[in-house]
Amino acid sequence: MDKINIENDLQEESQFVVDDVSKIIKDAIESVIGGNAYHQNKVNTWTTGVVEACTSKLTELQKPYKYIVTCTIMQKNGAGLHTASSCYWDNNTDGSCTVRWENRTMFCIVSVYGLAI
Repeated sequence: MDKINIENDLQEESQFVVDDVSKIIKDAIESVIGGNAYHQNKVNTWTTGVVEACTSKLTELQKPYKYIVTCTIMQKNGAGLHTASSCYWDNNTDGSCTVRWENRTMFCIVSVYGLAI
């Protein structure tokens, strides 16, 4: 194996892979919230659980990143929700992934930002 292939392999291993992060987010939401109906008293527990599950699985990837994870849970009641984010970073190394999940009673929006160390 030549030097270029080794460098490419190392670079791929340390990249922020949106598909992998998206799966981690979806799995975390399903395991924490699953088929539950919206209940205001459980929202704090759910958001904390989703964020901690995502952070735990992301660190298990052992990639050279600092992660920021946010979670918003909103009851489906016809109200509007608009959100936006902007990042100033290195597009070659850093990345983000947002997943919008819903069931019949609520929306859950989780964003993960990966910042290369």
